Amino acid sequence: MFKSFSWPRQIKFQPITWYQNFFKNFFWRFFLISLTTVLITNNFLAVNAQIPRQEIRGVWITSNDLNVFKDREQVTDAVTKLKRLNFNTIYPVVWNSGYVMFPSYVAKQIDIQPFVFRGSDGHDILADVINQAHRQNLMVIPWFEFGFMTPPTSELALNKPEWLTKKRNGETTSISAAGEVAWLNPFHPEVQQFITNLLVELAYKYNIDGIQFDDHTSLPHEFGYDQYTISLYRQEMQNDPPANSQDPEWVKWRADKITDFMVRLNQRIKQYKPQAVISVSPNYYNFAYKLQLQDWLNWVRLDIVDELIVQVYRDNLASFTKKIELPEVKEAQQKISTGVGIMAGLRTSPVSMKQIKSQVRTVQRRRLGVVFFYYETLWNHTQESFQQRLAGFKNMFPYPAVRLASE
Repeated sequence: MFKSFSWPRQIKFQPITWYQNFFKNFFWRFFLISLTTVLITNNFLAVNAQIPRQEIRGVWITSNDLNVFKDREQVTDAVTKLKRLNFNTIYPVVWNSGYVMFPSYVAKQIDIQPFVFRGSDGHDILADVINQAHRQNLMVIPWFEFGFMTPPTSELALNKPEWLTKKRNGETTSISAAGEVAWLNPFHPEVQQFITNLLVELAYKYNIDGIQFDDHTSLPHEFGYDQYTISLYRQEMQNDPPANSQDPEWVKWRADKITDFMVRLNQRIKQYKPQAVISVSPNYYNFAYKLQLQDWLNWVRLDIVDELIVQVYRDNLASFTKKIELPEVKEAQQKISTGVGIMAGLRTSPVSMKQIKSQVRTVQRRRLGVVFFYYETLWNHTQESFQQRLAGFKNMFPYPAVRLASE
């Protein structure tokens, strides 16, 4: 049995809200104010409470960026450059291909190489990025990129085959942007405990500002036909799972199970980092829920998400605009800081500064934040010169937008 990972307990203080003392001490003053004034004031406060307080201007650091971020001097240059361009958040990858990108006792417990991604002098890359970013007042929200996804040849998949889920035909893999991948069973208690332990370890060991989950903290709808999940479904529903993997009740049952896990995961992380930003960067909702069992809109409504970044990687501006104007994006924007993931380019497929600028301006007009995929393609593998790219991003963000990093 995979054991729960436990760090020393920390007390979470619950501060008294300002309005409790305010109304207690000044009741009679408010009593004398006219009803009309009170109603107007209350309406004003209610509207203001829904406005996101901090604009997101971020960039993802992917495994493709490790050549830069494994060198301390290059990290200094990168962080300084981002600061001068008025970025305020870095999302460094910490979970990719079945490996964590920091020395991990939890990974070592199940015989996963615990420190694969070292810096050029053997140092902890994540610790260095956090330290240097915080010195420049940039937030660092580690990105749990692969979620429940892992390559079938990874040590994780080979060491724990009982943790993998299956399709109805018995297949254990699917094809993704990362190639052929297997999927950890998000309903299995040992998988849930492993993921929880990794993230508790991350929150306890590092001065992070939050944790981000993306579209892989999910499960393709074809999966869930492994023996464990079938038995659990029979126990709860007194029936076999439907043969149709997109049956609405079967989709909802699995999506609700993932949501239940995310509620518990949020609570555990906040025990160690009460102010941690729990971020999610999914696909648009209709796709995420129906095809990936990721009910992120429910996560927002349940208050287990503090930040939403919707990935909208489209060349066509009309299609791009349509996705950022969906009702669920507007709903989230009323509650939490909300942004849009924009493609800055790929090594084999550059994106022009003209396209990037038009998408950023479209987003800004709707008072949404921006996160770029990914760091290296901000100014490398591009059609324009390095100086042209720098000038382009400076023009997009001519003034600072401060986010409060952890102390």
